[in-house]
Amino acid sequence: MQLEKIVQFHKVLGDPTRIRILVLLAQGPLHGQAIAGKLGLRPPTITHHVTKLRDLGLIKEKREKNTIYFYLIKKDLEHKSLALINVINDKGEVGMSRDTNNQAILNNFVTGDGKLKTIPAQRKKKLIILEYIIKGLEQGRKYTEREINEHIKQFHDDYATLRRELIMGHYMYREKGIYELNPQEMWAKID
Repeated sequence: MQLEKIVQFHKVLGDPTRIRILVLLAQGPLHGQAIAGKLGLRPPTITHHVTKLRDLGLIKEKREKNTIYFYLIKKDLEHKSLALINVINDKGEVGMSRDTNNQAILNNFVTGDGKLKTIPAQRKKKLIILEYIIKGLEQGRKYTEREINEHIKQFHDDYATLRRELIMGHYMYREKGIYELNPQEMWAKID
C-alpha cells in the first residue's frame, strides 16, 4: 500500500462517526435507519459516512427486499490497519509465500527455465504464481508499464492478463501508467 493509500485510510477513519459505525457493525449487520437511530444522526449523514467506508472496502452492503444492510469486512479492516505498522517496521518486503506446499504448485506450473507453462485458473494457485512473478521487483521503486510488461514477459507471453491480475490481487498499485509494489500485507491472502 503506497503512502497515499495509507494516508487515505487513516483520513477516512479519522472521523469519530465512522469509527462508531464500524463499532456498531462489528456487532452485526444493520440498516441505515438503525445506524442513524443508534447514533442519533439523520439518515443522509449516515449515507455519507457509509459511502466513505464502502469506498475504502471496509463495509459491504446487501439488499433484503427494500432494505439495505451493511456488514463490516473485519478481515480487510485488520489487514489495512496493519499496513502502517508493517511499513514502519519494514515488514513490507517482497517475498515468497509463507507455505512450503507452494513449491509443489510452482513445480507444476513453472518450467525448468522459470517460464510459466500456463496461468492457473484456481485462485490459490494463481496467487502463488503471482508472488513468484513479482519476486524480482523492488519495493518502493516506480515502474513504467513497459518495464512491468518486460518483466512479466520473462515468465509468460500474456503479460496483459498477468499485469491485470497483479493489480486485482493488490500486489501492485497503478496510477497514470506508473506501477509500484504494495507492501506484502496488502497482497491477496492465500488461504
